[in-house]
Amino acid sequence: MLDQFVARVADYRAEVSRCSPAELDAALLGALAESASVVVPAGLVLAVPGALIDDGLSAAALDAIDAAVTGAAVGIAETGTVVLDHRGDQGRRIITLLPDLHVCIVRESQVVPSIGAALALLDPARPQTWISGPSATSDIELSRVEGVHGPRRLHVILLAD
Repeated sequence: MLDQFVARVADYRAEVSRCSPAELDAALLGALAESASVVVPAGLVLAVPGALIDDGLSAAALDAIDAAVTGAAVGIAETGTVVLDHRGDQGRRIITLLPDLHVCIVRESQVVPSIGAALALLDPARPQTWISGPSATSDIELSRVEGVHGPRRLHVILLAD
């Protein structure tokens, strides 16, 4: 199931890496290597060097930031989808939409086989963002354009637990 999740995430042109808790800092540094500025939600219990904590940053301030690092609520193996329900480690929806890179940490125990299994874990009263790869659209003359409705790049770190 975990291999399927990794393969499906990669099918969407997203970057994906697997690591142990001891390797997480190095995986984050690698994912953020090209980012000069990073934002994290206030509830992320992981120290990301040099990151700004989102304490209500404006849209203009977030638009100037290169990357966001968040947690996730669930990962879906059959579709390679990551779901955020915007709890503390995931933060406000806007921090995952404006920076060009979203680095999302998904614990292995959060990966489920199907959409039905994911829905059983999610609270329908909470806001949800379902992410299947970097933002892309083919609305204009069927030409693929990335980054129109969200980040141009998605990097999922699958963390062993």
